Amino acid sequence: MQFERAAIAGVGLIGGSLALAARAAGLIGEVIGLGRSQANLDTAVRRGIVDRVARDGAELGRVDLLVLAVPVRSTASTAAALLPHLAPGTVLTDVGSVKGEVVDAMHALLPSDRPFVGGHPIAGGERAGAAAADAQLFRGARCILTPTARTDRAALARVRALWEGVGAHVEEMSPAAHDRALAWTSHAVHALAYALVRAIDAADPALLTRGGPSLREATRIAASPAELWRDIFLANAAPVNDAIAGVIRELERVRAAVTAGDAAALEALLAAAVAAKRRGEGER
Repeated sequence: MQFERAAIAGVGLIGGSLALAARAAGLIGEVIGLGRSQANLDTAVRRGIVDRVARDGAELGRVDLLVLAVPVRSTASTAAALLPHLAPGTVLTDVGSVKGEVVDAMHALLPSDRPFVGGHPIAGGERAGAAAADAQLFRGARCILTPTARTDRAALARVRALWEGVGAHVEEMSPAAHDRALAWTSHAVHALAYALVRAIDAADPALLTRGGPSLREATRIAASPAELWRDIFLANAAPVNDAIAGVIRELERVRAAVTAGDAAALEALLAAAVAAKRRGEGER
């Protein structure tokens, strides 16, 4: 057992799935849930995700792990509200999709003897809430930890063991490297899905009900919570802007070839994408 008593602030898809998986693996003993929605917390208790619910931080004095599974721009403020109630040795970690802003804010908030480990499991889906939690969500998934010079090595080892214990493949990188990589491989992908749905809806709303598998696959993640992705885009604004600009450049190249009726140029663009996709698949 890595942690005897854990608190999950934000018992949604990620926080709830981690609690389920860690409990099933015997990595965590008691789990306490915190959140804004009483209905969601009731679901978490009913499903056995958490043992009980805390109304505020006053009930957290004995936890040895606090998982911050809230929208990224609420991470530091949530930690600040709970911090006065935590025991000195409590390990704090998060699951946010942006690390630079979060890690900087947490370092500014926490004294040097308060262990914080930045983390991001590369898993999830468009569903939200405790009802969507799945104990198998992280099995075979990547989880990135983003330690800095300030990170307590013992806390880092315990958080790594937790994620490995629920089946994730853990790797470490700097917060900046994480944010650039995720801007291209996740954040811009979500932006494209949202934009595609809006474009189709503006052209003809009925078309959204008539699409086939390609439309469903391309836009599935556009059902993800708007609040969550608003925070991610804003917290990682510069890398996201670069990635979106790159996508627009490639779309413009395709549009130019189509407009010009240039079959050779269009085929070359598409063939290059096919080759890159196959290389990428081969490296997994």
